[in-house]
Amino acid sequence: MDIKQIFENNRNWIAKKLQSDENYFDKLGQGQSPEFLYIGCSDSRVSAEELMGLEPGEVFVHRNIANIVPNTDLNSMSVINYAVTNLKVNHIVVCGHYGCGGVLAAMQQADLGILNPWLRNIRDVYRIHVNELDAITDEQQKYKRLIELNVQEQCINVIKTAEVQKANSQRNLKVYGWVFDIHTGKLIDLEIDFDKILKDITKIYKIKN
Repeated sequence: MDIKQIFENNRNWIAKKLQSDENYFDKLGQGQSPEFLYIGCSDSRVSAEELMGLEPGEVFVHRNIANIVPNTDLNSMSVINYAVTNLKVNHIVVCGHYGCGGVLAAMQQADLGILNPWLRNIRDVYRIHVNELDAITDEQQKYKRLIELNVQEQCINVIKTAEVQKANSQRNLKVYGWVFDIHTGKLIDLEIDFDKILKDITKIYKIKN
């Protein structure tokens, strides 16, 4: 695509927005108060606002390879802190997707250089759930299940944070785990049990207010 086409697309988008609401950009410029923090994959086929049917200003977005939330990643932790403490979001979504290249790479034994420490987070998920995953003989089903389990473990990492625990006790903030099926366009709720997870990790990860 010619880079000039991007700017043409932008002009068309502005015209379309102003046609439906002449004050659209005035309202957009007044600030943001999203209800959702979306933590997803950087995959170019997965667009948070589009798949959720939301407009700019309605969802705060953080994306990285394979929707990982490591407790040592200043980027992820800063996004969670700002979204929860300053923007006062009430819902945090960790959304993976079938066909995730990051998860597939983590299932291989290749040396991927600088990607190794990042993908190790997914390999840790495999280690935690090795009995379940090794019992799956179909490689494609094992791949899909690891994608789901990765979302589950990243939800747990989010729940471990002090900001999320405090916001849950103060305003009942919740964390959700979803998977986007790129073959059908459907969002799948993994029905992560926030309250049970919080209860299970309380002894080790509970942060007193």
